[in-house]
Amino acid sequence: LEGLDYPHRFHAPVNTGVPSGHDLDGDGRQAGPDDAFGWGRFPGQYGMALLSRLPVDRAAARSFRLFRWAALPGADRPATADGPHHDDAVWDALRLSSKSHWDVPVALPDGGRLHVLALHPTPPVFDGPEDLNGRRNADEIRLLIGLIDGAGWLEDDAGRRGGLPAEARFVVMGDLNADPHRGEARRAPLEALLAHPRVQDPHPASAGAVAGPRAAAGPRADEVTADFGTDPGPGRLRVDYVLPSAGLEVTGAGVFWPPPGDPLARLVGDGDAVVSSDHRLVWVDIRP
Repeated sequence: LEGLDYPHRFHAPVNTGVPSGHDLDGDGRQAGPDDAFGWGRFPGQYGMALLSRLPVDRAAARSFRLFRWAALPGADRPATADGPHHDDAVWDALRLSSKSHWDVPVALPDGGRLHVLALHPTPPVFDGPEDLNGRRNADEIRLLIGLIDGAGWLEDDAGRRGGLPAEARFVVMGDLNADPHRGEARRAPLEALLAHPRVQDPHPASAGAVAGPRAAAGPRADEVTADFGTDPGPGRLRVDYVLPSAGLEVTGAGVFWPPPGDPLARLVGDGDAVVSSDHRLVWVDIRP
């Protein structure tokens, strides 16, 4: 097949691997991936990039990488029965976004703009009884909802306040690391996002998600987008999303996950063999 061409690109700094200057993991040192603002061994590891067929308005792009977790209204501060997980100085310094939250406008053929809201919240696992990652994942999704709502408490990395204008067309894109029916994520923020009046969920699905030895089960099983294994992983979850704004016409949607026996199954692996990624490509066609 003829290859796809994405001549326009956008990337910006992320929090992964950036030293926080604090001993976040309590090991007596202020170094290493567990003491970074986002887990990573060096700045930029597990970063983000946007590839686009359409021109990107770089000057108008916004990043919320520096937004402090404590500045989120109702922030869910990690704690146990013994009290807060971090002292006040550390809590006040922590950034909410584990990678970054972006608002990247792209130029549409009709002369208008489409805001790409890109993010990659932390997985809600790999923590302890304080549920640091579970709380952070949920609050990262709440930050996204604030951006959609045009919240006045938001401040981007350039000091500009507020979120999206009420008339803005947008699409949410990213690995949210949360499933509305399965896994360990705190589901309330994700449910609020999927039910938001400015957001539509095209429910992309595939035949491969419900086929093979680890077939997904339960509500909307054909919509899962990743296979994390079962020993000791959580199995198949819906974690990857493309959510257009309510005013956009969706003309098609799906998850590229051919079932075993399909000639294209070799591109994603069959059974336990992973060829490209444990995630699957999610696609949505829209008409402005």
